[in-house]
Amino acid sequence: MIDHDKVRVLLLENIHPDAVSRLETEGYHVETVGRALDEDELIERIDGVQLLGIRSKTQVTARVLEAASDLVAIGAFCIGTDQIDLSVAAARGVAVFNAPFSNTRSVVELALAEIIALTRRLTEKNAGMHAGVWDKAADGSHEVRGRSLGIVGYGNIGTQLSVLAENLGMRVYFYDTADKLTLGNAQRCGTLDELLENSDVVTLHVDGRPGNSGFFGEAQFARMRDQSLFLNLSRGFVIDHAALRRHLVSGHLAGAAVDVFPEEPKGRGDEFVSELRGLPNVILTPHIGGSTEEAQADIGGFVAGKLAQFVGEGNTTLSSNLPAIALPQQPGTYRLVHIHRNMPGVLAQVNSILAEHSVNVEGQLLSTRGEFGYLLTDIGIDYSEIVLTKLRAMKETVRLRVVR
Repeated sequence: MIDHDKVRVLLLENIHPDAVSRLETEGYHVETVGRALDEDELIERIDGVQLLGIRSKTQVTARVLEAASDLVAIGAFCIGTDQIDLSVAAARGVAVFNAPFSNTRSVVELALAEIIALTRRLTEKNAGMHAGVWDKAADGSHEVRGRSLGIVGYGNIGTQLSVLAENLGMRVYFYDTADKLTLGNAQRCGTLDELLENSDVVTLHVDGRPGNSGFFGEAQFARMRDQSLFLNLSRGFVIDHAALRRHLVSGHLAGAAVDVFPEEPKGRGDEFVSELRGLPNVILTPHIGGSTEEAQADIGGFVAGKLAQFVGEGNTTLSSNLPAIALPQQPGTYRLVHIHRNMPGVLAQVNSILAEHSVNVEGQLLSTRGEFGYLLTDIGIDYSEIVLTKLRAMKETVRLRVVR
């Protein structure tokens, strides 16, 4: 059982104050750190922490999880979870929650702003004006209306970008390895090469799975149209930055906008190093695709709410690594939260132990996902501690806790 007034929360990387307020409302003790922690630093700080909140820079590795004996759940206050070892977390009974939708609009608006800025050559015009050069010429500046946009990755961000870009008069093509419902007049491309050959602007919105590392390199840049534009607001490691620079310097590509990088500084003010620095036709932003006040407030409240629901109710809706369950708790009951290996007969074993000790089941729900199962059981408040001992002793049990 977790006493709310004893729950320790560690929030890293300047997570929005709304998250702090939400968790403190639950009675939790919240500690905040304004930067990412490396593996050794996090191991030093994780002892006694039940809830951990991070953004995209902190890596929650197997070593960290092995050191986090009290950890119950992790909140990724961002879209992705590739910075967390999800399988090890599940194996240790640690739930992971993220915010897959909260900053979608912010990323889409940044992509649209960069597409317009690059198409109009605003970065170069701006730099010239600051240098005292008046260059009132239309050469190389275009409207986005009538131009073609190729979206690689047609998920939450890609689909919303598709709709808004079409409203601006762009022709939209997309490529995705999964079957996706086409929105508006967008056209699906059967291959990535087909998309590259048809697009004036190519923008990447793929996820952070390891298989996407180096996904877009020399061969793909060479396939792009002459004087086309390139954007990456997804993951830094999916593109070859040296190849991108070569195609920009040669004049093959007219411009690029990059928001994510293979290696990023830990905190504000640290030096940023990239081969793309110094190019006048490149917009570089410090991983701010989802960094609007609106998005961060929404993420803060959303993920903090998920963490509180998991602690207080065992609710795993939208968990990234455990089966999804939401079961209304019966009044006058305690709840057994049982994470276990997905083996035949677990439910029968649990109910047999309860029946053996005359514990009545008031409500129950089981779901499985891959290697693990997740069982919520509401029981009467009168039971013997030996029940918990026997449930924990089951060879399939990963973690058992009681919600009162």
